[in-house]
Amino acid sequence: MTIHREGYKTIAIGVFIFVCINLASFYFISFYQPWLSWIIFFLTLALLLFLISFFRVPNRKLTMDDRVIISPADGKVVVIEETFDEEYFEDKRLQISIFMSPANVHQNRNPVSGEIMYNQYHHGKYLVAWHPKSSTENERHSVVIKNNKGEILVKQIAGALAKRIVNYLKVGQEVKQSEEMGFIKFGSRVDVLMPPGAKVKVRLNQSVQGGVTALAEW
Repeated sequence: MTIHREGYKTIAIGVFIFVCINLASFYFISFYQPWLSWIIFFLTLALLLFLISFFRVPNRKLTMDDRVIISPADGKVVVIEETFDEEYFEDKRLQISIFMSPANVHQNRNPVSGEIMYNQYHHGKYLVAWHPKSSTENERHSVVIKNNKGEILVKQIAGALAKRIVNYLKVGQEVKQSEEMGFIKFGSRVDVLMPPGAKVKVRLNQSVQGGVTALAEW
């Protein structure tokens, strides 16, 4: 396991705050109430460890298979439905949405290999990630990847806590399946819009892994 580069600054700030709180606690409180200083220490240590774990990048065997569309994110499948896409395709698409809790890995990966045809950031609201309108009204970053099988639209969507979406891709860039596409800080959601004829391989409420779990065949 490694720590994602997006977490370096945040973790450094967290360590600084942890040290300051505990120095003050042991200097001013420990002589009179040592038990309280130890409670503060363990609580702040737990919060720091959780912060570090949020930016973890686990070692895993990534899936490389042109026949399938791979999950771009860790989390739980919360939507499998046919929808009308107004942003890019302007027709019906099969949508699979993955909710990412704060405890999930938040690195995002390319669901397929191909060329980046569209890359657009959208300002928006911060509705909870499972809200039906979060796909179209929340702050989000949309990317379309095209190959000889078709086009896939991936939306990185901010949630009530997620205030920063990072996307590393550019229009015209050739990308490979399961390679990194970006990162979302704290709880959020990722939508994948694929051809309506794709064969779904997951079910609602199923836990999936980014870069590993096949969402559908096409």
